[in-house]
Amino acid sequence: MPEGTRTSWSYFLIRLLFKFVLKIFYGTIVVENADYVPKTGEPCIVCANHSNSLTDALLLVTAIPRWRRNMLRLTAKSTQFGRKTFTSWLIESAGTVPIKRRKDFGDQVVDNTMVMGHLMDALELGDAVCLFPEGASRFHPSIAPLKTGVARLVSDVLSRNRDNPNFEMSILNCSITYMHRQHWRSDVLVTFHPPMKFTPKNNPEMLTPVDYSAIRMLTARMHQQISSGTLDSPSWDLVRTSKLAARMYAPLGTRMSLGDFVRVTRTFLDAFKLTIMTANGDANGSATNSGSEGEKTEMWVEIEELRKLRQDLKAYQDTLSRWGVKDDRIRRPLSRFSIFRRIFIRLGWTLFLSFISIAGFILWSPIVITTYVAVRNFKRTGPIWDTWDEIAQYKLVYGLISGVCVYFFSMLATLPVAPITAVVVPVIMWMTLRWMEDAVSAFRAVAALARLLLVRNRTLAEIAALRKDLFERVMKLAKRLGLPEDPETYFLESGGREKGRVRGRWESRAKYFSIRRRRKRDWNETLRLYDQVDYPEE
Repeated sequence: MPEGTRTSWSYFLIRLLFKFVLKIFYGTIVVENADYVPKTGEPCIVCANHSNSLTDALLLVTAIPRWRRNMLRLTAKSTQFGRKTFTSWLIESAGTVPIKRRKDFGDQVVDNTMVMGHLMDALELGDAVCLFPEGASRFHPSIAPLKTGVARLVSDVLSRNRDNPNFEMSILNCSITYMHRQHWRSDVLVTFHPPMKFTPKNNPEMLTPVDYSAIRMLTARMHQQISSGTLDSPSWDLVRTSKLAARMYAPLGTRMSLGDFVRVTRTFLDAFKLTIMTANGDANGSATNSGSEGEKTEMWVEIEELRKLRQDLKAYQDTLSRWGVKDDRIRRPLSRFSIFRRIFIRLGWTLFLSFISIAGFILWSPIVITTYVAVRNFKRTGPIWDTWDEIAQYKLVYGLISGVCVYFFSMLATLPVAPITAVVVPVIMWMTLRWMEDAVSAFRAVAALARLLLVRNRTLAEIAALRKDLFERVMKLAKRLGLPEDPETYFLESGGREKGRVRGRWESRAKYFSIRRRRKRDWNETLRLYDQVDYPEE
């Protein structure tokens, strides 16, 4: 059995470095089904959706356990190589293989024969190779049609080893879901799927000369598996509406894992997508093109109900956004006295946390300013769909460089006690980050409560009545979709202890002061002064 390429020191260093940086940038990184990753020595192609540029590759490198694979051989567009930049050095040092893309060469014919040869050699050595079958990263809610390169690579490797009928390789599909990919302290879900295994003996249809229909069929299977684990939507509007339906079904404080939240949102999203497939009264669409006339009529009525629910949910979210309040404030209305009391408590908490964070914020300021200026200038270079997928990458790189500079400057400025500074500065910066997250969260609550005071009681009553009707319709839909009837109890019993309401005073205090991470109640939360529920215009 092959042993795989040994881990280089540069790869080990890069993996360690960016595991640290990713944990700083993202609030929680949840990895599901890591046991599905084939062990070192088993040829494997790791494939994932590609929506966040270099950050996607870094996430996969850090998500794959070292006890399963010693390294993941990356690929990147050839234009990233040979440049005098930190990113270019980083890519080359990790043993990344350059791939030429037609779009980078004026749509001219490009030759990747040598590159494919290197990848086949690596697979035969027992390595794991990372490929993004969409072909390019893009800021879009849907997964692009997958290119057939991965399936053709499988065919080529199996054909080269046809004399060894038991030679086995696999495709490990992975779904990456960012709550808000470009925002600081948002959350990420990485879900590995059961690997697709191939051998010359069991898959003769993949041996040359291969029927191209087999290539297309394998590519379609990959697309279905990757899509099933993330929010694959034709529009941002559907993502926004589906998240609202998921929050109404499992309200703020429900103790559920990020994976459960994504799957619930995906369930509503799949239902709402039917209303897009049959838009403009297309009764001959795939959703209504089978069965008797009675079944067609019943299905059409259900789709019309779905469309009306989707439109009403959108209107409700628009209303919440216009007034600047969250659904939870409508679900559990407060008296004026309670609002004033909570504003007073949270405002005091905000000021206290901001005060104790002053020293640490001085250390964070150069990093925040550097990344802000870099990202602001980068956004001006192109449209949203072509630049926003690289925002997280820019923040990670510029944040890392400026953070290292702050760290070493702090030691130089305190040279007599530099060994102490080397330990104290990271601790102060980490605790400051924790305190600022709490301060920002408390400020968001103050702002939301203050906005509630501006809304007339009559208007609140009308919004509450609208929500009551929508909630009943959402729960009716959830039951029809096979979701649990009592989500708060079900997800708590199924192990959802990562977010949500804390039971008991002792557990509350222990979780609140946890050194590992701040206890957030909402998977949608980011380190911003306002609630992030809206997306860029289509």
